[in-house]
Amino acid sequence: MREPLHIIGAGMAGCEAAWQAAKAGLAVVLHEMRPHVTTDAHKTAGFAELVCSNSFRSDDANQNAVGLLHWEMRQAGSLIMAMADRHQVPAGGALAVDRDAFSDGVTQELKRHPLISVVEGEIAGLPPDHWQNVIIATGPLTSPALASAIRALTGEEALAFFDAIAPIVHRETINMDVAWFQSRYDKEGPGGTGKDYINCPMTRAQYDNFIRMLIDGEKTDFREWEASTPYFDGCLPIEVMAERGPETLRHGPMKPRGLTNAHNPAEKPYAVVQLRQDNQLGTLYNMVGFQTKLKYAEQVKVFRTIPGLETAEFARLGGLHRNTFLNSPRVLDERLRLKAAPRLRFAGQITGVEGYVESAAMGLLAGRMAAAEALGLPVTLPPATTGHGALLNHITGGHIETTDRRGSSFQPMNVNFGLFPPIEKLRVKDGKRLKHAEQAVERKRSYCLRAQRDFKAWLANAQMQAAE
Repeated sequence: MREPLHIIGAGMAGCEAAWQAAKAGLAVVLHEMRPHVTTDAHKTAGFAELVCSNSFRSDDANQNAVGLLHWEMRQAGSLIMAMADRHQVPAGGALAVDRDAFSDGVTQELKRHPLISVVEGEIAGLPPDHWQNVIIATGPLTSPALASAIRALTGEEALAFFDAIAPIVHRETINMDVAWFQSRYDKEGPGGTGKDYINCPMTRAQYDNFIRMLIDGEKTDFREWEASTPYFDGCLPIEVMAERGPETLRHGPMKPRGLTNAHNPAEKPYAVVQLRQDNQLGTLYNMVGFQTKLKYAEQVKVFRTIPGLETAEFARLGGLHRNTFLNSPRVLDERLRLKAAPRLRFAGQITGVEGYVESAAMGLLAGRMAAAEALGLPVTLPPATTGHGALLNHITGGHIETTDRRGSSFQPMNVNFGLFPPIEKLRVKDGKRLKHAEQAVERKRSYCLRAQRDFKAWLANAQMQAAE
């Protein structure tokens, strides 16, 4: 008799993984600790509870990366998307749901599936050794006992409990007529060229105004379960550093030493904001040392005062909060299996994706891959040109691994076009030269068309292999 797939956690990822595996014909045991053990965030015992917003964000599959991910999930028979569509509430171009009806719908569908068994109770520690096919989908509030066991298995630097995030900018939106490439003192370093950072210069007046805006900007409060989260010296919020004295940042992450403005070598910058490449594709750059608790709208306003970033578009904004996520590029293989114990596969936010939809998408992949392995079918990965493939590539290898005082620079990420292999800029269409804004629209459309074509082909190939 074939062993069942054990899935720990009935959140977005665990539910989608269970549905996909059961659809493939594999028996599933879904473990959920609630209601016997609660968390600081959840209020019900329902599956796939939406603990924050009820929005799945944009549903535009022709211009938006998350809308594209919605489209791909629907194509793959996603339970999460089916229930979202069934329980949709008005939200303009976004997909928002009645959160209670949505959770009830997911719970009922899973509980009545003949191949899915639900077991209530906490898995306190690593799953038993005789469970040879396991998906851990316990989210950002993984129970302390299980988190401790994972950390003991993977090493001290493999599991983070503190999420200090610097903003990430789309490279193509940085004004290189103002900014320039240079490493401090032109040092090449391991794998470097001496031009490994993008530098944005500030005059004294610009710097003084920037510091005032940081101090006066509206901050996000810690949530209740984050209140005791300590600051680490290596990742202080920039506004906290600014409050310690007006020159603190200029002698910290914004120090101008060792840098010469390539556009005007005679003019010495008073301060410099540096951005470092964040992915192998070179499409995303993170703002070095800029973790922050400023509210999102405030971040956009303040950071666009930085010369060179006046029209910057952000793949993600900064933050500082308690979280639990793996250093996935280091500890997971391309199939989301733990390298130290391949019987354990991970899915959802614990792998380093952000957002309801992204978590469910990783559950979709984990469930399909676990089922294929158990059923003796080939495991094929979605192309990196698709939303699913771009996310999978980012968390299992697309990120550039650098170290800081906390041990790793890997941070959770929403799906965005900066994770996709680039498409050449479309300057001409139908014989006419496109304006800058038109190029951006056409490029996003091209990303989506390419992804839809490649995702359909991937699904068709998987279905053909399953039928043979």
